[in-house]
Amino acid sequence: MLQKLLPLLYCTLLAYSSSSSVATQNPRLQGPIVDVTYAQFQGAFDPETNVTNFLGIRYATSPTGDLRFRAPQSPTPISGVQQADTEPPECVQGLVTDSEDCLFLNVHTPGSRISTTSSLPTVVWIHGGGHVLILQYAGGNGSMFHGSDLLQQANNEVVAVIIQYRLGLFGFLAGKNVKENGDLNAGLLDQHLALQWVNEHISKFGGDPEKVTIWGESAGAGSVLQHVVAQDGQTSPPLFRAAITSSTFLPSQYPFDDAVPEALYTEVVSQSNCSSASDTLNCLRAADLNVLRTVNTDIQDAAFSGTFAFVPVIDGNFITQRPTIALKEGKINGRAFLAITNTNEGNDFVDQTGVVMNTSIYAGQLFPKFGSAQDNEVAKQYAGLGTTINQINNIMGDSIFKCPSFFMLNAFHEHGFNTFKVPIPPALHGMDVNYYFPSTGPISFQNPRFSAAFSQSFLSFVISLDPNVKVDPREDITPPWSMFQIANTEMVFNKTAVGNGTNIHPVRVDNGLLERCR
Repeated sequence: MLQKLLPLLYCTLLAYSSSSSVATQNPRLQGPIVDVTYAQFQGAFDPETNVTNFLGIRYATSPTGDLRFRAPQSPTPISGVQQADTEPPECVQGLVTDSEDCLFLNVHTPGSRISTTSSLPTVVWIHGGGHVLILQYAGGNGSMFHGSDLLQQANNEVVAVIIQYRLGLFGFLAGKNVKENGDLNAGLLDQHLALQWVNEHISKFGGDPEKVTIWGESAGAGSVLQHVVAQDGQTSPPLFRAAITSSTFLPSQYPFDDAVPEALYTEVVSQSNCSSASDTLNCLRAADLNVLRTVNTDIQDAAFSGTFAFVPVIDGNFITQRPTIALKEGKINGRAFLAITNTNEGNDFVDQTGVVMNTSIYAGQLFPKFGSAQDNEVAKQYAGLGTTINQINNIMGDSIFKCPSFFMLNAFHEHGFNTFKVPIPPALHGMDVNYYFPSTGPISFQNPRFSAAFSQSFLSFVISLDPNVKVDPREDITPPWSMFQIANTEMVFNKTAVGNGTNIHPVRVDNGLLERCR
């Protein structure tokens, strides 16, 4: 039964980076001290990047003991000056070394001192997956991504914040028991508290709380989508003015008490030897960390190929309805939106070598709530897209990554800025990330002008809400582009067929893709 119910719960991988490829930041000089009311943190200035890094700032108390499976709590006062020069422990993921006490964030500010005369636009990065063996909402961490990369591409005209949050069953265990004696979507609530922290404290780091953009990749982009529709689009005070999604991630999202999350809860209880307990959730709270880590991994491994188990649910409070409906009804937080997709988003989540089922059967596996009529309609829509495996790749890529971007663009109307498309071969999921985080690893297309145009488009949007207002007009060769609402326009970032030249140009989105999304 679980094999049938898991398919649609899914997650994300960052195709071309691994934690081993990212060196720990080694700040050189003592930086300024910032007082955030409950603690003082001293950053470290790196003269090579001209950035001060505040690493490992606690934004919530440790979510352990009775706080496991509950909403995060604000930190208690910490005496003395805290040296913020070391990457924080990673949240529990897979079978690697990590910690439940992981609710920390990093802040990156320009120069060696904090300006008291100006407030800079602020970008908050919500990480997605890790390397090829760790999937998100099961993996990833803040230390994989150096905020100084974003500052350098923005000519030090922004402040960057990198946040961590609970993953897997620790962040997204659902079911009636969690609703009654815990908090659903704890991982999203972690992110929400981090955004509240930014709203309250970022001005002390030179950032402007009224000019915040949230940005994520894959499951991080899915998190951005969740915050856009959170609290029926009426979050007060507003925590961000703009959103960016790189590979918007949206699997089916069930009510917390649906058969799918309830089956997952039952499986977690069973594998944790808590089935006979009078209070199964308290039993899970008392369970050894290593037991839950193993359960988390085993359940993920049992999921239908390319899908993932623990993802957000409709909790009735923070997320009140299916995001697709909320977007259609215009219940959104934020004023402007920018999206990016890679051409072959679905390929990494489909077994390219195994026995290929037909598209109707695949649709039923990916969406177990479908009936035969819907399964057959999917097969009909994708019948003209080449081989069976190509059709299946597109079903995965369209439904989970591409279409959600269009749903968001439509929700933002004239404030929804055009989507990019990145077709540089092999154009797989996650291949865009290293262009705006060069520290994470090598890029597939070595062309400085392309890299500058591509990465600076994001930072231009962060600064001015318009990628046409360029950070550095001398480096950014991107031609003028229109908002998505104008003729369904998107910007293609590609290379020339011959040689190593750039090929960046606006096009209209393929009508066939838009029809499949509809």
